[in-house]
Amino acid sequence: MGQAAYNPTFESLRNFTCPEWFKDAKLGFWSHWGPQSVPMFGDWYARNMYIEGSDQYRYHIRHYGHPSKFGYKDLVTQWKAEHFDPDALMNLYHKAGARYFIAQAMHHDHFFNFPSKLNRFNSAQVGPMKDICGLWKRAAGNLKIPFGLTEHMGATFSWWSVNKGADRYGPYAGVPYDGNDPAYRDYYLDNAEHYHQDKPSEIDRWYTGNSTYHAYWLSVMKELIDLYTPDLLYSDGGLPFGGSSPAAASPAAVEQDTDYAYGLEAVSHLYNKSIQAHGENRAIYTQKDRRPEVYEIGVLDIEKSQLPGIVPRPWQTDTCIGNWFYDVRQQFKRPGHIIEMLIDIVSKNGAMLLNILQRPDGTIDEETQYILKELASWFPLCGEGIYGTRPWRNFGEGGSGVVIDRFKEDEVSWQETDFRFTVKGDRLYAFMMKVPENRVAVVRSLLPDEKVLSVTLLGHGPAPFSQNYGIVTVKLPAELPTPYTNCLAIQLA
Repeated sequence: MGQAAYNPTFESLRNFTCPEWFKDAKLGFWSHWGPQSVPMFGDWYARNMYIEGSDQYRYHIRHYGHPSKFGYKDLVTQWKAEHFDPDALMNLYHKAGARYFIAQAMHHDHFFNFPSKLNRFNSAQVGPMKDICGLWKRAAGNLKIPFGLTEHMGATFSWWSVNKGADRYGPYAGVPYDGNDPAYRDYYLDNAEHYHQDKPSEIDRWYTGNSTYHAYWLSVMKELIDLYTPDLLYSDGGLPFGGSSPAAASPAAVEQDTDYAYGLEAVSHLYNKSIQAHGENRAIYTQKDRRPEVYEIGVLDIEKSQLPGIVPRPWQTDTCIGNWFYDVRQQFKRPGHIIEMLIDIVSKNGAMLLNILQRPDGTIDEETQYILKELASWFPLCGEGIYGTRPWRNFGEGGSGVVIDRFKEDEVSWQETDFRFTVKGDRLYAFMMKVPENRVAVVRSLLPDEKVLSVTLLGHGPAPFSQNYGIVTVKLPAELPTPYTNCLAIQLA
């Protein structure tokens, strides 16, 4: 007999237990890709092109024309994905360390990357003429990599109301944007009440009280889950559509918030579909509400930040090498920075979902290829200390650490005393966040009765060591295995 089905209630869904594959995988890659990549001018293009005076508005009118004549419905037709090779990319991503893969099903722009029967603006009928999600799923399946999807549709109703506006200045002052065209109301939505001409850059409400839209969202989620049986479903925000009123801030009020019913039904459908396929739930739902009364139905996701220490439940950081969509202006993270972020996150019981940017034709650029090549050189040496590990009693030692602030991912000025720890069985992995210049590493976090049998420098071999009570001193070679973070495997008795 298989696992019992979940009911669409907090009480039932809090029985969720995180599948082992997610605890072991640690690093996932993400294709945050769609028609907003066409201009190669950054995130939220579909919204900002309708905000007079914004950078993306100016770019749009000077490259494509005014949004009353050439709107987003016209831009999506220019996304062709003509050189998209998911198998080649998936092989490259696996070599670079990814052990799960996530594709974007739709962004806030209401364009679907799959052949939907609920929305005619989808990649099988407009633009690429391809089932983008299906092609990614097949490529992931060929390598037996868990496959997931992200949905950003919960906020679309108010986020995209700017397409109902008009310029206040210039040759098109007062001319309505194409979002006002009734012929495209199914795509641009009946959301005019959320547009405020005096403050178009402000989002009226992230989640709205529009029950018709809520029901539509749920139908789309069920369609998506039924098509792909994803191993992971990510919502860009909290669990739709509750928690928007001040009264919902208390734990008791969460249980009574009926607006959560749509999200709860989607999550139960996700888990039950997995139970039908596998006899047990292997799926994960991630969202960004940090209240335990909400996130315990799945896995907490933190966008471009992380947690300060170890928590009992696995969690995820979602981040990117540059901007969320391809942006010619954006500086990319360097390989060493990505590796250090991953180590720090994993030491605290987290996983990292890393967006690998694609150009509109489906390819990745040379700098991205370089980043992946460098990651692919590091994992064969030090991946043993990442994959399949669990947090130790301490996530690390030393005085340096990341700054926990919203969307802040600055590099850390690590010192020679800084280590991050993971553990697998009787092996403690000590990542040296900065290698000592004198080539003597000193680990101070063991207890006096914890006997060390051997120390191995991963990618090199046995390393001479001495132990005095809880202090382990390791002699390192002059030449280290990797120019990035190196790792000691400490075998405990």
